Amino acid sequence: MSDLLFLDIIEIAGTVAFAISGIRLAAAKNFDWFGAYVVGLITAIGGGTLRDVLLALPVFWMQSGMYLAVTFLSLAAVILFRRFLVGGMRTLFIFDAIGLALFVVVGIEKTLAADYPAWVAIVMGIITGSFGGVTRDILINEEPLFFRKDIYATACLAGGLVYTLVLLLPSATPLAAQISCGITVIGLRIVAVYFGWSLPILHIDPEDLPPETVQPSDKTTDTNDKTHERTTT
Repeated sequence: MSDLLFLDIIEIAGTVAFAISGIRLAAAKNFDWFGAYVVGLITAIGGGTLRDVLLALPVFWMQSGMYLAVTFLSLAAVILFRRFLVGGMRTLFIFDAIGLALFVVVGIEKTLAADYPAWVAIVMGIITGSFGGVTRDILINEEPLFFRKDIYATACLAGGLVYTLVLLLPSATPLAAQISCGITVIGLRIVAVYFGWSLPILHIDPEDLPPETVQPSDKTTDTNDKTHERTTT
């Protein structure tokens, strides 16, 4: 099997995983079929689209209608097997973790194939894996998982570093690097959720802020609230 064909298979598998995660989340928000399809499609192609634009490459999904068709089949699968695919956060986590790992690998591979250095490949791996999910969360009015304390982007970064380090080993093959990267991303996501690992939160106590940055808005809010109470009563 050629490297190009194997990469296409990984990309299709990642598209299915991310599309299902997006459609499943849209179903939880009671979107209609078309809305769920759009959310699933954006989740699946968002990261790769930004990657190809930044690398000045032909946008991958514009070269073939396969990705739109795969997303449609993912929608059909969610409709037919709704009880299994929609129930519980565990299902969403599984598909999201698989899609994340596969797309990180695809992003790294395509960047290296375009003759960019390893550090750019790692960045593009993170973008490919996470940007679709960021766009998905924005569309459904959720705080993007990428910006929460969860080990998400960090898992992509770790996978990219492992990929690079494996390639430095004697007689290492790209397949070994791809598998190691994917296992790292999925494994780190699972372990982080199981043990409750998270990054420190950047927290600023309102008392530490200058008074002019806090009090005017508070007074305005209080005034608006009082005005609203008088109006409603």
